[in-house]
Amino acid sequence: MAGTTVSRALLLLVGVVLTAQLCGCTAYVGRGVGFSVEFIHRDDVRSPYHDPSLTAHERVLGAVRRSTARAAVLAPSHVRRDDDAPAPSTDGAVSEVTSKPFEYLMAVTVGTPSTRMLAIADTGSDLIWLNCTDDKDAPPPTGVFYPANSTTFGLVDCDSGACRALNDASCTQSNHCRYLYSYGDGSRTSGLLSTETFTFDDGVAGHSNEAASLRVANVNFGCSTQNAGTFPADGLVGLGGGELSLVTQLGNDTSIGRKFSYCLVPYGLNASSALNFGARADVTEPGAVTTPLVRSEIDTYYTVKLDSIKIGNSSFKPHGSSRIIVDSGTTLTYLDKEVLDAVVEDLTKRIKLPKAESPEKLLQLCFDISNVREGQVDASLPDVMLQLGGGAAVTLKAENSFVVVQEGTMCLAMAAASQQNPVSILGNIAQQNMHVGYDLDKRTVTFAPADCARSYASAPAPSPSPSPQ
Repeated sequence: MAGTTVSRALLLLVGVVLTAQLCGCTAYVGRGVGFSVEFIHRDDVRSPYHDPSLTAHERVLGAVRRSTARAAVLAPSHVRRDDDAPAPSTDGAVSEVTSKPFEYLMAVTVGTPSTRMLAIADTGSDLIWLNCTDDKDAPPPTGVFYPANSTTFGLVDCDSGACRALNDASCTQSNHCRYLYSYGDGSRTSGLLSTETFTFDDGVAGHSNEAASLRVANVNFGCSTQNAGTFPADGLVGLGGGELSLVTQLGNDTSIGRKFSYCLVPYGLNASSALNFGARADVTEPGAVTTPLVRSEIDTYYTVKLDSIKIGNSSFKPHGSSRIIVDSGTTLTYLDKEVLDAVVEDLTKRIKLPKAESPEKLLQLCFDISNVREGQVDASLPDVMLQLGGGAAVTLKAENSFVVVQEGTMCLAMAAASQQNPVSILGNIAQQNMHVGYDLDKRTVTFAPADCARSYASAPAPSPSPSPQ
């Protein structure tokens, strides 16, 4: 098919599926360098979330639709006081990650004895929370944590620093911290702020008689008993930059530091890579560039400065805010409308391919590649360079800038930030085949070009898993 290279590389949906436990995949640990755990895209045929009824292009269009909703979610997430709310190692570690719709999910092991749960992994929020039940008369259903069964469970007092980090929170009669945590899309969760032991292990199978693990006591998390909105998982793990995020808590409670990284494998390549914490999060590939995090209204978000966008000899500077959020949970890249219009105008002049209509009018610039040979498509697309703060230049190749949204139609994977949500976002299509590392201690984000599919080239092919009913 014309444009196969672009198609395969750019059909990246927002999520990936970590499969070390879910589909029998093998995880690897490097002694002295941290943990690595294999994951794949949520729509890979090996994923338990693979929907065989959808075509590849239908999955892409679904991701594009959800991207708009995700951009809205990146409006200020917050916790608020609501009295009417229902009561509710030095090497580092890598946890397992999977995905549904556009969220990442990661496997977490919590409590003593341990309970394994599958939670959304979100770089756009901080609070860790899990679905809980206080029903002492019946065993909990799958995907619910039963704190009465754990010997290491505890409740957090209202006067604690963790409770104060929730901005506004209410107190129970017994002086325990009750929260109502709300997201920008109107969804929310409520319950009691608690502490528990979390265990992160690499799930090594067949390579070692010992599975290395990192056991962290007294992790603050929300024991949620009521939710409003759709959370297609057992809970949520906040990976943002705030005080209650997993990244910050691991840095405070262990010696691994406050850093993590990921390398997103292009969709359709049937390969795996990893989400890393600790030393494994160091980005050391050739061509790595580092940009400083900048202060923003919300500490949660990983915000950097976008100085300009360059295409050939043309350069375009943001007319409004020069800040852009680096987010793994958004499919498209969102830019200030004036800048995007200038980029579209420039690309339209440079790209000598026939124009096409965007399916459902979701994207601004599309081309008809139905009669174009594969190699000619990539050769027709110029690089787009993002000039970030500190002199960091990140080059977006064809696979980072364009996406095939239906048979024979390729579109620019960028959209205009709306007046309602005027935030620029570097989405995950732009980040695929890059090793992206976040270091909260140094307050930097590092990008390096990488062949993410080769990161675990020695991994044995996992057995397919049946789709869930």
